[in-house]
Amino acid sequence: MRLGSAASHTQRPISPRTLRHAALALAILLLAACSSAPRRPPSTDKNSNSSLANLPARAPSEANTGTANDVLFRAIALVGTPYRWGGNTPDGGFDCSGLVDYIYRQAAGLQLPRTSREMSAMDGRKVSQMTELASGDLVFFGSRSGISHVGVYVGKGRFVHAPNSGGTVRLDDIDGPYWKDHFAYGKRLLD
Repeated sequence: MRLGSAASHTQRPISPRTLRHAALALAILLLAACSSAPRRPPSTDKNSNSSLANLPARAPSEANTGTANDVLFRAIALVGTPYRWGGNTPDGGFDCSGLVDYIYRQAAGLQLPRTSREMSAMDGRKVSQMTELASGDLVFFGSRSGISHVGVYVGKGRFVHAPNSGGTVRLDDIDGPYWKDHFAYGKRLLD
């Protein structure tokens, strides 16, 4: 290829790492564009948007921001995958703990326990307030009988999870009518 009188240039193939970083940058730009759209002010209506949507996005620790981003993008990429009890792969479907384990194995190299209850007992910083959650935190839900559900907090009041039989992996408001009443705590594994 010649450009005017310039010397001939050869094109080098783009490395997978460069492609991954470019995809990550594009996804961040898309998320930033989405988060900058005007939102309705929070209301007392239980069906309103998340009241946490206007909080600034938080990363776990500066040293683990890249890993947290990998966790987020892996989680968001799996939205729409079918639910399957006991499932732990994109091809076979996911239950809640299978989804979280898959995300952390692929993005952070961490193998998590098989059940949400076992995950909740792992070492990690416990986050009791929704307003203190950071992107990539595990979020646990339950009742008096204990922890029964887990997801991954992505920020701006949203989390990714595999909610139920017949459904798909989805993104929900953590302070929505059901989830707010059953939120137990978050767990930060990436600090």
